[in-house]
Amino acid sequence: MRSWNDQVIEGFRGSGRAGYGQWGGHLLLLTVRGRRSGERRTYPLAFHKDGGRYVVAASKGGAPTHPEWYRNLVAHPDVTVEAEGEEFRARATPLAEGPERDRLWEQHATSFPGFRDYEKKTARTIPVVVLERA
Repeated sequence: MRSWNDQVIEGFRGSGRAGYGQWGGHLLLLTVRGRRSGERRTYPLAFHKDGGRYVVAASKGGAPTHPEWYRNLVAHPDVTVEAEGEEFRARATPLAEGPERDRLWEQHATSFPGFRDYEKKTARTIPVVVLERA
């Protein structure tokens, strides 16, 4: 049985990387290298743009721990992004705290109000990640 992520990835790629489901054109695929295994794994994530940069949030639905993809990109910040009809290499910059994180989080939560619920569910500060073309 295919996982929910696998179904979203397949649907996104089937759309020509132009969007999918409830996220429309605000969905990207992030491929990261495992910090221990070195294996490449792909994750569908909602994004907003800040200028030419893509911004995602490491929310994990408000879980008490960071998602695996976040921990992996902290160790290996060179990633691949599929968004807006193209695929490209990018550099990931995690922002766990500070005014820039707060500004980008506010933009993200305004674009996707459900993220405010995630913030309420956890004691951790949810990091944001800036993805810039390499």
